[in-house]
Amino acid sequence: MNELRIIIGIISTFLTVLFAIFIFSVKAENKLSNRIFGAFLIINAVETSGFFIHDFIPTSARFSMFKDTSFYLFSPLLYLYICSVCYSDFRLKKKHLWHLLPFVIGNLIMTPRFYLGDSELLANLIPNITGTWEVITMHIFIHTQLVFYFTISFFVLKRAKSIFFENHSNNTIQAYKWLHQILLFWIAIISIALIKNILKYTNLEDPIFPFFQMILIVAILMVSCWYILKALNNPDLFKGVDSKTKLTKDLLEETHHKSENGAIINDLKLFMDKEEPYLNPSLSIRNLAQQMNIPVRELSIAINHDLNQHFFDFVNEYRIKRAMHLLRDTNQPKLTVLEILYDVGFNSKSSFNTAFKKYTNVTPTQYRKQVVNS
Repeated sequence: MNELRIIIGIISTFLTVLFAIFIFSVKAENKLSNRIFGAFLIINAVETSGFFIHDFIPTSARFSMFKDTSFYLFSPLLYLYICSVCYSDFRLKKKHLWHLLPFVIGNLIMTPRFYLGDSELLANLIPNITGTWEVITMHIFIHTQLVFYFTISFFVLKRAKSIFFENHSNNTIQAYKWLHQILLFWIAIISIALIKNILKYTNLEDPIFPFFQMILIVAILMVSCWYILKALNNPDLFKGVDSKTKLTKDLLEETHHKSENGAIINDLKLFMDKEEPYLNPSLSIRNLAQQMNIPVRELSIAINHDLNQHFFDFVNEYRIKRAMHLLRDTNQPKLTVLEILYDVGFNSKSSFNTAFKKYTNVTPTQYRKQVVNS
């Protein structure tokens, strides 16, 4: 098991570093997001190197402590990455320096005995290093920090997703699912690491500790491979929303809106039927408001509140109805599902199938077969 741990650790670290180099060098619209994610991957690689580096290179206690305290940067970088992906107007500012505070404080705690301590002192500390108050404090602080950053990351993701649904119709919603999956994967991995760290301070360490250590490193390797596959299949995964965009509930509080705006809703439905703006894959609520020559605020309230339907779902409903019409059209039996989805305003087959099944409970292909059979 020891050899397997070393092999998997080397593979995982190599893939992570390789992917980080790719992320840093690849040309992309959102360079800031790539740089933050690249830094996040480097921290992951530093952490996974701990599974094998001591077997090949004699490392000092000072180096080991700095490697461990570098994990204070893990959750802040993940949080900043999510912010940079979710919000197109996100920029790093001086106020973000406070995210470095746990890393700075963590290293200050290690300074007196580990960084500045003489060789004799370190020699006495190493045999029972996990029992030192510095290491115990580090474990407690890091896991507390992880809980905090995972929580606020979920809030950021939830708000950005709500803004997207209320203001956009382009089918890039899979990006939010990907970010959500990243958080869930790392929560699972950190939970395994927490169990592993608890075992360090119990009598169960010897028989069980290697088992959890192996599970942890295999999980990290799987996530590293998943990153790469996701990036290769989705090079332009997400472009973000404007963080200054207000949610409908905020607009309602500002305007004290009470009654339904029937006139705007009637005009909206007539405009959608006549002009078919939903055929534009990038249609946003701002674009639609400009075309109808009405305030964005009023249109947002009319759709997202009065109709009790997100703008995203509102537009997709028209697209699906149009697709259903084309699938039923016997004059165009050779029109493929792929041609239809692009014709009605979708830009990917997966998003079209998901939206179509949500509205009809069947896939487009199944729907066409039902029409033919009937």
